[in-house]
Amino acid sequence: MKSYTIEPLGDSALLIRFGKQIAIEAHRQVMEAKQLLEQRPFHGLVEVVISYAAIAVHYEPIAVLQQQLPVGKQRDSTVFTIVAQIVEEILAEQRVSLGEEQCSSPVIEVPVCYGGSFGPDLAELAAACQLSVQEVIAIHSEPLYLIYMLGFAPGFPYLGGMDERITYKRRDQPRTLVAAGSVGIAGLQTGIYPTAMPGGWNIIGRTPLTLFDADHDPPAVLQAGKRIKFVPISEAEYDKWV
Repeated sequence: MKSYTIEPLGDSALLIRFGKQIAIEAHRQVMEAKQLLEQRPFHGLVEVVISYAAIAVHYEPIAVLQQQLPVGKQRDSTVFTIVAQIVEEILAEQRVSLGEEQCSSPVIEVPVCYGGSFGPDLAELAAACQLSVQEVIAIHSEPLYLIYMLGFAPGFPYLGGMDERITYKRRDQPRTLVAAGSVGIAGLQTGIYPTAMPGGWNIIGRTPLTLFDADHDPPAVLQAGKRIKFVPISEAEYDKWV
């Protein structure tokens, strides 16, 4: 029984859904499918883009039509049905367990200076959650976070594993500029702004690490499927990094 569905996404892409929940099993299926599709790129494939529980497969329709139609397909097949069959054939291959790989992958430590000018929303968030500032820092920096996906902006990691005790709504008035490296919380999610940009997340700290550099390959230091841990540092330690 298939664990996914395939549906059109415009006239030059399709969407593979592995459910509608943010869950580790769906993430593993997404990462496995991404790996299979990238190992066997079909003629006309442009890009594979992942999200929490789905994959967008972008393709060039003319290039797909120029390729020989899959065996058993009629000439009146649409580009979508052709690509959908190709995708199903690729995903039908023997599955590769990602569980052990994720557990053994190295943890990326992300130093963070919490509060002060680096985390202007930390005190407000702590008060709203009925916690002290130090309790919020301890709770936020305790888990190992899984990077489910990159989105919103190039290199912006969406992390799973944040403690519900520090859940807090987005800012009513977004900032016109959030500094690169800012660590924020919005609802049940936490993430890091890789570059300076507008944003409405509650900023609780900042990392001195450069997380996105267009001149590097890949440009984003953090990638989906990796794990990170926030490590609290002082302002003096932050200054040593920059």
